[in-house]
Amino acid sequence: MDVNLCVKCQGKGLCGKPCQILAKFSSSQPKSKIHFSGSSPPEIFIGRHNYPFVNSGILSPEEYGETTKYSLPELWHENNFTIPNILRSRGKLIYSRFKTSVYDKKDTRFLSLIKETALAVKPVSVEVFLKKAPRQDFSLDSRLPIIGNPAPLKSARLEENIKSENKIEYLAGDTDVKSSIALKELYHSTIQVSNIIKVLSAGLLGRKTLRKLVPTRWSVTAVDDTLSKFLLDKIRYYPEISEILVFTSEYLGNHYEFLLLPDKFSFEVIEAKMTGSVWNPTSPLYLAQDYEGFNGRKEYASEVTGAYYSNRLALAEYLDRIKKQASCLVMRECRPEYYAPCGVGILREASRAAFRSTPESFPSIQEAFKSLQTRLRLPTAIFEDKSWLIKEHGKQSRLNRWV
Repeated sequence: MDVNLCVKCQGKGLCGKPCQILAKFSSSQPKSKIHFSGSSPPEIFIGRHNYPFVNSGILSPEEYGETTKYSLPELWHENNFTIPNILRSRGKLIYSRFKTSVYDKKDTRFLSLIKETALAVKPVSVEVFLKKAPRQDFSLDSRLPIIGNPAPLKSARLEENIKSENKIEYLAGDTDVKSSIALKELYHSTIQVSNIIKVLSAGLLGRKTLRKLVPTRWSVTAVDDTLSKFLLDKIRYYPEISEILVFTSEYLGNHYEFLLLPDKFSFEVIEAKMTGSVWNPTSPLYLAQDYEGFNGRKEYASEVTGAYYSNRLALAEYLDRIKKQASCLVMRECRPEYYAPCGVGILREASRAAFRSTPESFPSIQEAFKSLQTRLRLPTAIFEDKSWLIKEHGKQSRLNRWV
């Protein structure tokens, strides 16, 4: 049974077979109501279709309590949530939405609701009135966990005062600081990346005249990109690592191998979308590749897309921690076990987990690839032959050659 066609048809049953994604998601869907109360994780979602006139709103279940587990990839990875766990959690959330322009400067009641929810770092109780009952529907995106149960918002109110971090409130109130600087300050204050994304998406950062809602999909990449570039500005002045290192991790059918070589900073991601996996349900093996040299890249990583920047942030955090630079090849096998998209947040956390582990060290690239082959399902030659970084490594003469 081909359960992966749900990715193409969004659970509409076009394949004529049961959909594993829809089955898990629907098992916890709320009853059809136009009035409900509950604790938002907190979570907001700003759409991108018909930009700049987009759907915006909050997500909340019909229950009170600790609902953070429905929203945060950091928590999913920490607690080793399975895909069914995540799908059932997402199925409980109702997306109460309204149409707005991202440039709307009026402090309407709906926009105020989004901003207050985005400022919160703990679940916040909300009462919601809908124009229509939620549709039993969902949308899939490679960068985001499932957003489902959409319904037009009539009115809503927070039932309690929000709990926010002082640094978030301070920077949201500072309309003279650039958004890039604000992102760095929030990151240095150990605010979770998912919360930083939410605050940026709500248009709460940056100079007053430039503030606007940012589609959540774009905010994810903007935060990962900005933070990793900030770290790389320092990393490029660090000494090189002295040995070949390999880090590995796996989560929800996403298997990662990080090969670090003694060299100036460069970075490459090769993703192998295996047949039967979420974005390649029936076709032969598909390879996605993006890379950058020492001076970085100016164009968007259009093949690997958002995961490229999440992987790069995890690497940059590690290199900054050890005060070294390196050339890094990221190899990802997207395996058939990864049958439903859970967003790049889980890939960021899987990458971070790899760099928290003890690496293997090797005397040569050949020895490193021999070890990789014991964990990879695909032949390592697929990655070696494709890799720009491996081809470039060793071409330039190094000073220690004459020492």
